[in-house]
Amino acid sequence: MNLITVLLQAAQQPKGGTLGTLLPLLLLIVVFWLFFIRPQSKKAKEEQKFRDELKKGDKVVTIGGFHGKIAEVKEHTVVLSLAPDTEVEIEKSAIVKDSSRVGQA
Repeated sequence: MNLITVLLQAAQQPKGGTLGTLLPLLLLIVVFWLFFIRPQSKKAKEEQKFRDELKKGDKVVTIGGFHGKIAEVKEHTVVLSLAPDTEVEIEKSAIVKDSSRVGQA
């Protein structure tokens, strides 16, 4: 009976120690960071740089789909000319890169 008790206790103890149990969790965190967090923060930095570099005369698209030309740049907003005699003031955060114009002059 003693031999069975000793064998059962030995079987219940983890063999790999702390590193063996934490390694899969650490690998999961690294993979999550590489494929989700890092690309998202890189994209956010690129978008902020794009918005900081906006200047008068740039053609832009809003998140609502309006195409226009920047008439004036303010601290947190821009005045966007949508048509002759039609200007609207919008937040800079509502402007996105126009991916349809990539490679066009």
